[in-house]
Amino acid sequence: MAQLVIGLGNPGGEYAHTRHNVGWRGLDELERRGRFSRWRREGQARVKEGSIEGYDLVLARPQTYMNLSGRAGVQLVRRHGVTPGDVVVVHDEIDLPLGQVRLKRGGGHAGNRGVQSLIESWQTKDFIRVRIGVGRPPPWSDATDHVLDGFTPEERPLIDEAVVRAADAVMLVVTVGLADAMNDVNRRAP
Repeated sequence: MAQLVIGLGNPGGEYAHTRHNVGWRGLDELERRGRFSRWRREGQARVKEGSIEGYDLVLARPQTYMNLSGRAGVQLVRRHGVTPGDVVVVHDEIDLPLGQVRLKRGGGHAGNRGVQSLIESWQTKDFIRVRIGVGRPPPWSDATDHVLDGFTPEERPLIDEAVVRAADAVMLVVTVGLADAMNDVNRRAP
């Protein structure tokens, strides 16, 4: 069975290079590594199927905007015959320093409304998360404004490297399982 990987982000060109869309950038990196079909509409998501080194993946981008990602998430697990616990979700995380990548199963949403929407829609916190650190906003700034901002020229190399490591993390989950992947990814700095 193919691994369902959901990248969180917002549709529309104005969001393409924002902190909130690093989940979609993680899917772009996975796509670059393998052979995939064209994007097609599937309910409230865009989906692409393919493989990387013999491992089958389904890449999905909810088209509901970040805060309503759960609507697409429900349709995706139903359509692909998996449970939420089988899904890998790639998303931004303001509670992690810029460029840090961490893997976990379960936990809260840490203020990420896309993750919150998935938790509420799936009625479980038990799914795999590949979290890409986008850093906290300055004290005088709003978190929403921060995640909808782009990266500075100084930040871009760090986030580009983090996106590659996030794709590596997804592939480790697929190839060696979550426990071994967590041991590898979470012990690395940054």
